Amino acid sequence: MNEPRYLVPGDYMADPAVHVFGDTVYIYPSHDRESGIPENDNGDHFDMNDYHVFSTKDIENGPVTDHGVVLKVADIPWAGRQLWDNDVAFKDGRYYMYFPLKDKTDIFRIGVAVADKPEGPFVPMSDPMKGSYSIDPAVLADKDGHHYMYFGGLWGGQLQRYKDNKALESAYLPEGDEPALPARVARLADNMLEFAEEPRPVIILDENGQPLKAGDTSRRFFEASWMHVYNGVYYFSYSTGDTHRICYAIGDNPYGPFTYQGVILTPVVGWTTHHAIVEFKGRWYLFHHDCVPSKGKTWLRSLKVVELSYDAQGRILPLKGTAE
Repeated sequence: MNEPRYLVPGDYMADPAVHVFGDTVYIYPSHDRESGIPENDNGDHFDMNDYHVFSTKDIENGPVTDHGVVLKVADIPWAGRQLWDNDVAFKDGRYYMYFPLKDKTDIFRIGVAVADKPEGPFVPMSDPMKGSYSIDPAVLADKDGHHYMYFGGLWGGQLQRYKDNKALESAYLPEGDEPALPARVARLADNMLEFAEEPRPVIILDENGQPLKAGDTSRRFFEASWMHVYNGVYYFSYSTGDTHRICYAIGDNPYGPFTYQGVILTPVVGWTTHHAIVEFKGRWYLFHHDCVPSKGKTWLRSLKVVELSYDAQGRILPLKGTAE
């Protein structure tokens, strides 16, 4: 695959989660729209209010099917606003969609909706997951038979409002040589509807074995967790947010710690960068978004895919984003 492919040219889709179920690739993006809300660092202009599901049997050249709206804010009993990035997991014949949404008090929680088919529609539970907070859930189906959820995002994602899984009276963002705020990971319960444990920090170490610092903005975690396994190694990838890179770190188990390795994707046109990595028919692909089709409107992002490669040592070969 020589050139990136835009997958949904007729609409604005972003923040893709991607999984292979059977012989088909399913894409679970957020759905951008013109909200009329001015841009700000809290992301209020990203006022998405529904999800579509897309599928294809040929990533590079095949048709992409839009299965329509599968969940919307109006369906969710506890909803406030802003239906951001989601992910989907499969267990025992059912599909579980995990989604961040602000409740009626404007606090992000993570909800669950369930379907009998990967393309939905998804029926939401009446309440958010107990103990959940922040944004960007991403779920790994591990070889041990368990599912692990990674989540968290700074600034508008509200991660700075929490410490040790408890809400703070005043939000706190570390700076300089203080340890960077980490993503969170928790094993899911067997029923897939709740955490089986208290969420733990996802620690990323530098080349000296020390946790990345808050001031190391070109490498530290900001949002958009994703986890995949390649040759038995766990690859935790993420966005650096305000420095607009997709980076990755590796470890030997789902909890980490993970050692920083490098950049997967340099900045794209648009403020955010968000991705998924998946293997299909023996080849690896990076799904992500940019704002090229909307001529740089940061709140109108377009879904795209490009092939991903590794070297003999398992290092991901970096790709150039559209801002280069």
